[in-house]
Amino acid sequence: MTHHALAAVKLKAVDGHVLDAVRAEPVGRPRGGVVIVQEIFGVTRHIRDVVHQYADAGYAAIAPALFDRIERGVDLPYDDYAPGRALRDRVRPEHALLDLKAAIDAVAPAGKVAVVGYCWGGSLAYLAACHLPLACAIAYYGGQIVKLLERTPKCPVMFHFGERDTLIPPVDVERIKQAYPLGHYYVYPADHGFNCTDRAQHDAQAARLAFDRSLDFLHRHVG
Repeated sequence: MTHHALAAVKLKAVDGHVLDAVRAEPVGRPRGGVVIVQEIFGVTRHIRDVVHQYADAGYAAIAPALFDRIERGVDLPYDDYAPGRALRDRVRPEHALLDLKAAIDAVAPAGKVAVVGYCWGGSLAYLAACHLPLACAIAYYGGQIVKLLERTPKCPVMFHFGERDTLIPPVDVERIKQAYPLGHYYVYPADHGFNCTDRAQHDAQAARLAFDRSLDFLHRHVG
């Protein structure tokens, strides 16, 4: 590993809420900042691995703990969706945006900033693209995006979907494309959660291709 170790840091949102985050710095001068947005399972090993992955690629990377307003230290197993969904439903979108803004501000000294989100975080990445100062956003299998289409992103957005994803039917992907034709869309022969090595649905080939495309996108819009 060429990166520094993950650091546990504290962030403070503008409303005074203090939340945990994990952060990793690249070796040498950063290309910019990347905020990693969690799934409904919390800041899991997978999310921490993704922070490392983007730090290795040259970015100051940070993952805020977006459940901290409800419950701290959340790290749930992937085989049961119910607890995470219950927590997600208690997080107000405006609070998630405040916490994401605190994370953006934390890595902004590194340069331009992007968000990369997974599952719930994919939907929040879309929401952030509509409301926060970002160079670009990348949304992996965001199932709630289809409910946010009255909002328009203010920065370029890349979308990754799995064609076998039972949580996001093809009709939803088409609705997103029609509402936001400027998006960059990729669909993989994979299931929901294909990027996560701790899920049965993990697909290494799709994950690698999606990451390569995401890096190209970041190089274009962040640095």
